[in-house]
Amino acid sequence: MKTKFNLWNIPISRIIILLILDLISVVLASYGALYWRFEFSFEGQFLEYAEFATVLLPFDLVITVVIFWALKLYKSVWRYASTNELINISVACIICFFVQIILVAFLPIRMPRSYYPMYAFLLMIMVCGTRFSYRIIRMFNNKRLSISNDPEKKNTMVIGAGAAGNAIIKEIESSTYINMRVMCVIDDDPGCHKKLLRGIPIVGDRTCIQDAAEAYHIEEIIIAIPSASRLKVREILEICKETGCKMQLVPGMYQLINGDVNVSSLRQVQIEDLLGRDPIEVNVDEIIGYVKNKVVMVTGGGGSIGSELCRQVAGHGPKQLIIVDIYENNAYDIQQELKGKHPDLNLTVLIASVRNTARMNTIFQTYHPDIIYHAAAHKHVPLMEDSPIEAIKNNVFGTLKTATAAGENGAKKFVLISTDKAVNPTNIMGASKRICEMIIQQLNQKYSTEFVAVRFGNVLGSNGSVIPLFKKQIEQGGPVTVTHKDIIRYFMTIPEAVSLVLQAGAYAKGGEIFILDMGEPVRIYDLAENLIKLSGYIPGEDIEIKITGLRPGEKLYEELLMSEEGMKDTANHLIHIGKPIEVDENEFKEGLDALAGVVADEGKKPEDVRAVVKRMVPTYVYQKT
Repeated sequence: MKTKFNLWNIPISRIIILLILDLISVVLASYGALYWRFEFSFEGQFLEYAEFATVLLPFDLVITVVIFWALKLYKSVWRYASTNELINISVACIICFFVQIILVAFLPIRMPRSYYPMYAFLLMIMVCGTRFSYRIIRMFNNKRLSISNDPEKKNTMVIGAGAAGNAIIKEIESSTYINMRVMCVIDDDPGCHKKLLRGIPIVGDRTCIQDAAEAYHIEEIIIAIPSASRLKVREILEICKETGCKMQLVPGMYQLINGDVNVSSLRQVQIEDLLGRDPIEVNVDEIIGYVKNKVVMVTGGGGSIGSELCRQVAGHGPKQLIIVDIYENNAYDIQQELKGKHPDLNLTVLIASVRNTARMNTIFQTYHPDIIYHAAAHKHVPLMEDSPIEAIKNNVFGTLKTATAAGENGAKKFVLISTDKAVNPTNIMGASKRICEMIIQQLNQKYSTEFVAVRFGNVLGSNGSVIPLFKKQIEQGGPVTVTHKDIIRYFMTIPEAVSLVLQAGAYAKGGEIFILDMGEPVRIYDLAENLIKLSGYIPGEDIEIKITGLRPGEKLYEELLMSEEGMKDTANHLIHIGKPIEVDENEFKEGLDALAGVVADEGKKPEDVRAVVKRMVPTYVYQKT
């Protein structure tokens, strides 16, 4: 049988103790106010008015308990007493002040006018003393424990002496469950240096971080500056990671505004924090303008890019969202996520292969999607080098069949997710994506559908990307494997890339190859070093970085633009348009037919596929590394 929750389900012994203390406080305040009024003398008029106070006392006792009970002074958890409890006590004592005046007016007694405020003041002091004494004792005890040499408590540095830093230190001090001991605070504001924040010394600015970490034997650093820009956070992290300490961040300004800053809201520092740029922003109105009330289909909707496309489209009010994926586990995961977050979303999840012509035609004829984001593809470079025929079947002919079905069924837009590896490709995956770009440019001339491609580099955290691999290797104790010390790549977070894909779709007129500005390239070796340091280890000592050599088809650097393509800007300075390269339609069709013949013949070898791809993509150079 379920027990009904009772607000008054408080230990009776605690209520009795508080009642007794309050009654004692009323008695002491009654006579103490007179003693104070008559200049601390028990003689003369004191004795006369003490008799009146004795008549008034029973009424005071009963009324005070009733008022305190009504204002819930017996409900509060006094170990966490705060401003609210202080206000309630003050209000209760002020009410007692006025009730006393009324009582004296009706009783055959009289009291000095100054007695009433003195009584209320003394009562408030004593009630506050009894209520807050537990917290004060507990605070001193916690402070004593925090400065004790408890081996389980980690010496902690807080960076940021503002509201967020104060909130974090307050919780660490008040909780017995947090195994941290704040030893020092860092803040760039020189005005607060050599001062104390909740008794903790503010030792200096960011230039003092390494010295302070060594002097105070710091094991953990909390960066509590939610209002700081990404660039500023990166600069601080670059210093912090040299200390070898574990690092955590207060996530964002909105949590400070909502009052949610606490230890549980801290997050581990991620490699994205070291990219040092603010999140990319897009024009949400433009995206909503062409997605809202449209039937949107995402192929490969369970993958890293595809699932994020589904998340962002779902938030922009589509008429219907159709997810197509061949892998049922991924499709199920994104289906359940979207059902939970968007219960009113008209969602359809279909298990299908983009290589199946009949299945794709049936889907288009049944659901009539307006916008298609084609993210279904084989993308792992080394795996596709070993299985080039599968790469061509899925990437090239999967795109051809899906895009043709879109054109024949009157879809409005078809957006191909491409890659920087399509530029001067040295691997079959990149070459297959370049053929996909050529396909959509050819189909754009044939159908009324606006066919476009969006080309970008690596996305942080995507399936099979370097960051999850590095993290797994670090967890296993190393070594972290890097193919070449000088290899560089462009990086962007998945939500950023997808937001730009959506906005590029809004700009589409047909036939364009949109190129996303990926910022400055990052050296993979530096990425590995930083991730090791962020994990609290020393590269080369605790975790080895092993150079394994370039893999087949792998470049030292990626390009976003071919030499033949010009660059044209859009309204968003992070989205550019590459000038379409003229392709002979007949030659391209012959190439596709030849490619279809090769992949259909089980007797053909990978070299045969590469030979046909080379004829179709002259910039493709196979490097047997």
